[in-house]
Amino acid sequence: MTSEKVTDTAVTDTPEEGYERGLGSRQVQMIAIGGAIGVGLFLGAGANIAKAGPSLILMYALAGGIIFFIMRALGELLLYRPVSGSFAEYSREFLGPFFGYFTGWTYWLMWVVTGMAELTAAAIYVNYWFPAVPQWVTALVFLVVLFGVNLISVKLFGELEFWFSMVKVTALIGMIVIGLGVLTFGFSSAGDTAAVSNLWAFDGFFPKGVGSSLMTLQGVMFAYLAVELVGVTAGESQDPEKTLPKAINTLPWRIALFYVGALTVILCVVKWTEFAPGVSPFVAAFAKIGIPAGAGIVNFVVLTAALSSCNSGMYSTGRMLRNLADSGEAPAVFRRLSSTKTPAFGITVSVLFMGIGVILNYVVPEKAFGYVTSVATAAGIWTWLMILISHVLYRRAVVAGRLPASSFPAPGGSAFSWVAIAFLLFVTGLIAYDADSRVCLYVMAGWAVALGIGWLVLKGRNPEITARREPEFEKVG
Repeated sequence: MTSEKVTDTAVTDTPEEGYERGLGSRQVQMIAIGGAIGVGLFLGAGANIAKAGPSLILMYALAGGIIFFIMRALGELLLYRPVSGSFAEYSREFLGPFFGYFTGWTYWLMWVVTGMAELTAAAIYVNYWFPAVPQWVTALVFLVVLFGVNLISVKLFGELEFWFSMVKVTALIGMIVIGLGVLTFGFSSAGDTAAVSNLWAFDGFFPKGVGSSLMTLQGVMFAYLAVELVGVTAGESQDPEKTLPKAINTLPWRIALFYVGALTVILCVVKWTEFAPGVSPFVAAFAKIGIPAGAGIVNFVVLTAALSSCNSGMYSTGRMLRNLADSGEAPAVFRRLSSTKTPAFGITVSVLFMGIGVILNYVVPEKAFGYVTSVATAAGIWTWLMILISHVLYRRAVVAGRLPASSFPAPGGSAFSWVAIAFLLFVTGLIAYDADSRVCLYVMAGWAVALGIGWLVLKGRNPEITARREPEFEKVG
């Protein structure tokens, strides 16, 4: 166990070298806001309301608190050493090369699978207007268009994501205001039955029991996937010391407004028994309010939410593959940047895998969304656990004097990280208990075996890959 401070290149190396710092404060802030508003809320909430009733509001609030703990832990790490592909890099530093390798590839899998989910959702939304168009055709068109955007430049990605997020944010605020108007002034046919008492008048706040409410946590956690995307932007942010803390510290009010607030208003305006799985509760609510073209407008908004998330997925997968290639944990070809300074080859390979979602929409269109969201959630939980464990080990190293303190320390040190770790393990237990979602754990087990074999191959070809850094958990002793 050593006591000297570390002042080597661990703190200053830049595996993001070569990227264009093309994401300004305006874009990073809106990417952070948009990352907290996705298809999990707009589409997945319908099924969860049917399972939990109004208590879903509490589940979103509970999970939102845990997400804030995760993001503050990530924020402390980011300001200690801002790098693109941060999750894998911190796992590599604090837990060892294998965990960096495993985390990087698993985060890549999460976004590939999430991209499949978003393409599926986008195809479902387009069917609202064009029911005769097959889901797989729509999914393929969107895949190709977003692929082109991500190849051009990070500035174009950032600008498109800014406007996608602006549409989502403006629309959600509008929905809340209109819902409050219905509650206050009673206009439209929905005004006759709208009331705050709808939150408990139909079999109580927990109409199907606390157990059923807890079982929705896996779907709720999927809705929060992508909030950590702000960490991937660190290597391409113009001023990470200012933009990242601001983006993270505004997370609680975004969760309170866009998730808890929006769901509360919707469930006051329309009683929970009127919502159904597979239908966006926001579209259903506006159809009931009867605003001309209101449901169609909301459907357009949730379509942009799906495309926004898929757009982010393409962005992050290319960066993660390059980070893995920089560490010798992926083929060297993924390190190449195009003339526009984008990891074009990594994005291309990721998009080809996202194309599996197009196939799923052709083969099992009615089940595609459920299959891919459960796998994405399991991969996301692993990523969050690695962030939290890395943070705990980083804090230990700081206290021991081995590493410099971050300029953005998490409140309570590592205490809240332990709380979040326990919560994520509890959600994993719920996934294992539920027969419908348990399949994702089998997929993840197969994924772990495949990565384990890949690691053995890497070690055989490059034995030095396992000796680059002494993991922090070994130093702590």
